Amino acid sequence: MRGPIFCFLLAFVLSAAFCAAAIPLLKKLGARQPILSYVKEHKDKGGTPTMGGLAFIPAAALAALIFCGWGDKPFRVALAVGLGYLLVGFLDDMLKKRRHDNLGLRPCQKTLFQLAVAIIASVYCCLEGMTVLSLPYTKISFDIGWWMLPLGIFVFVATVNSVNLTDGLDGLAGSVCIFFFLTLGTLISLQNGGVSSVLCFCLVGALAGYLLFNTPRASVFMGDTGSLSLGGFAASIALFSGNALVIPIAGAAFVLSSISVILQVIYYKKTGRRIFRMAPIHHHFQEKGYSEAKISYTYAILTAVLGATLLLPFA
Repeated sequence: MRGPIFCFLLAFVLSAAFCAAAIPLLKKLGARQPILSYVKEHKDKGGTPTMGGLAFIPAAALAALIFCGWGDKPFRVALAVGLGYLLVGFLDDMLKKRRHDNLGLRPCQKTLFQLAVAIIASVYCCLEGMTVLSLPYTKISFDIGWWMLPLGIFVFVATVNSVNLTDGLDGLAGSVCIFFFLTLGTLISLQNGGVSSVLCFCLVGALAGYLLFNTPRASVFMGDTGSLSLGGFAASIALFSGNALVIPIAGAAFVLSSISVILQVIYYKKTGRRIFRMAPIHHHFQEKGYSEAKISYTYAILTAVLGATLLLPFA
């Protein structure tokens, strides 16, 4: 029990300190978030510093390295994947800053990078024999062999994009990810005690430190720098630990964001009308008059409850 608590506390302190130092620096560098004109509820957020992922992700990585050293190979690969996505997100945010718009990298550029990482990570799983999947709500596991390759590719692309889409309100992605990684870290600890659980608990602590500055009204946004990295960590840790099937449950909020966008696009192309007032669906709720705090709180509680149900077989 002491291990996870110490991981959390160290990452929390580092993240809070890094965020406090980063905010004035980001302001000075002009790293401010462009606001979409059609999201009228966000018009007063223009100029808020972004790229907060540059503070809390390194805090989590540093805390994990302090506790684990270089750990085992899957731990190192998961760390590399998460930091790799941080660099891509940083490039995306920098392009937005330079162009003063919300476009960043082209969709094809993001997709190519995501596919490259997904293929490499999935082949790595197959070559290292990490092809066993745990069945949620049971203690049953089964080996799928090289079927891990297509599954892994799908998991990476779906998870990274879904976490990115969920980052749309103050405190939303951060609070949801806290309970997602808390669930995943606890599950790994109960299953086999892998060191990847340490990385999960460090991410929980770092996100908690970040939320000190991101709850409404936010002083800093994580940007794609943070959201893409979190998605990379979520996919790699879940995949390498055999818990890929847990993502749609513990990450139901991520799935909800993606599904709402997909349905909105398909329906609009077919009929010229919209299902939701705005997608992802958290913007629909905002358009309906719900506050950002209430939406974020509801998403976080939903994630916590679903995560808790996944731990029932170990009770």
